[in-house]
Amino acid sequence: MAYSVKQSHRAPAVTTSVPVDETLPRACIIGAGSSGIAAAKQLYLAGVPFDCFEAGSAIGGNWVYQNPNGRSACYETLEINTSCPRMAFSDFPMPADYPDYARHDQVHAYFEDYVDHFGFRHTITFDTEVQDVSRTDDGRWRVRVSGPEGVREETYDAVLVANGHHWDARWPEPAYPGHFDGEQMHAHDYRNGDQLEGRDVVVVGAGNSAMDITVEASHRARTTTWSVRRPEWVLKKFFLGQASDQVALPGWLPWWVTGVRLAIGARAAGDLTKYGVPKPAHAPGRSHPVQSQQIRERLEAGAVTARPGIERLDGDRVVFVDGSSAPADLIVWATGYRVSFPFLDHSLVDPRNNDFPLWKRTVHPDLPGLYFLGLVQPIGAVMPIAESQGAWIAEMLTGDYVRPAPRLVRRQMLEDHARNKRQFYASPRHTMQVDFDAYLWDLARERKRGRKRAGTGK
Repeated sequence: MAYSVKQSHRAPAVTTSVPVDETLPRACIIGAGSSGIAAAKQLYLAGVPFDCFEAGSAIGGNWVYQNPNGRSACYETLEINTSCPRMAFSDFPMPADYPDYARHDQVHAYFEDYVDHFGFRHTITFDTEVQDVSRTDDGRWRVRVSGPEGVREETYDAVLVANGHHWDARWPEPAYPGHFDGEQMHAHDYRNGDQLEGRDVVVVGAGNSAMDITVEASHRARTTTWSVRRPEWVLKKFFLGQASDQVALPGWLPWWVTGVRLAIGARAAGDLTKYGVPKPAHAPGRSHPVQSQQIRERLEAGAVTARPGIERLDGDRVVFVDGSSAPADLIVWATGYRVSFPFLDHSLVDPRNNDFPLWKRTVHPDLPGLYFLGLVQPIGAVMPIAESQGAWIAEMLTGDYVRPAPRLVRRQMLEDHARNKRQFYASPRHTMQVDFDAYLWDLARERKRGRKRAGTGK
């Protein structure tokens, strides 16, 4: 069932170039994925002078299949896990003929249309990689880039980091004991079912990508084994005939209300114990939600065999902690990603074990002028969050927003970070977790306060 947002609801296209105000701070945006273009649009319409550097030749980041920048984890069957209306930017709905959950190529086309609609494609420099970002003696930021014209350096007042957090593959640490005679790959390098054809495949992990790859393997591989060390509550994408995330809760409601909503969805979908998957040790809502319409069907059909965590590797077999084993000539490790900023020295930023607190998941309190976009793991979509973050940063750069006292910034940052971590079980994937509706409500409230402090009246 396609949703019914009309194209006429979109903001009028920007048909003339927006003048740049050279008196404003000059900014650099790293990346032209969904977060980078959200920020670029906001700075462009605010008249902020900026450059946006993209390592590849395409807009869209992780949503570009075979992205030339080499960092996309996009695979052939990938589709969004948040419905189109909840994922879309606020002033640019997805086309009305898109399905409830768009395919990766549709999402990529949407991002391309977004850039052209608002007219800022000329601000993006493609095939140019940011190699280093460092502080200058006067507190500005020196950025070294490498592109078709060679290596060059520019100095900026602000740097907006939007390089994504689903590209630096996390492998099991420490590695499992034993030896393996077959092929091993991380889910980041999986592209399509041809890589699984006729193989004895073991997929390791319980996230969305792990289930997608397992389902595809069940159609293409000789045997498919799904190894789940820490089971999750697997939600369905549809509930009572509509996309299951269509209930938007007021952001001011306490977290337990969101937890109840997730619990209802989890209980309605049912656990996977009858298929051999252990019952999750945590309550519904205590982990990042995962969704699959097909994993139950393939387990029910016997096309997928569920097993617990791995004990060891044994030549052409994988041995599990319950003593069972499975044949394997391909292991796909869907074991997540590290937060990584290769252009920032660890003396400045060290996101060890993905534990990287930021004020409102955007501002580093000790590094003025350094901002982060999309560095969240939301119960919902990143795009509207990055859009709000970009608008907030634009207000800071134009002077329409003023921060509270540094001690309050730091206190709020630590309190929010501790609260978010308490709401979910301890895991690297949960260090950046936020509740979509609550986050947007809270940030809108802070932006309003900051505009009042600035005396802009906006």
